[in-house]
Amino acid sequence: MPRRPQAPLGRVPAQASRPEAFAIRTLIDAYRDGGDPGARLPLLSTYLGHVDPGKTYWYLSAAPELLALAGDRLERYLGGDS
Repeated sequence: MPRRPQAPLGRVPAQASRPEAFAIRTLIDAYRDGGDPGARLPLLSTYLGHVDPGKTYWYLSAAPELLALAGDRLERYLGGDS
């Protein structure tokens, strides 16, 4: 199975629909603003029509920029930086 091309940082993958792109951008903004992306998941889950926010989490975790931002935050947390 061929790999999907990854979008450059700052861009949502072209295959994402408008609602998906909105949800991805909302979480990216939460990470960049130092907010709590997890607090936005229930709202995004409802917006996307998902019953379970856990499904939304896994669905959106495939966005490369989101993974990079989450990884950076985890590294700062584990390293003791704020």
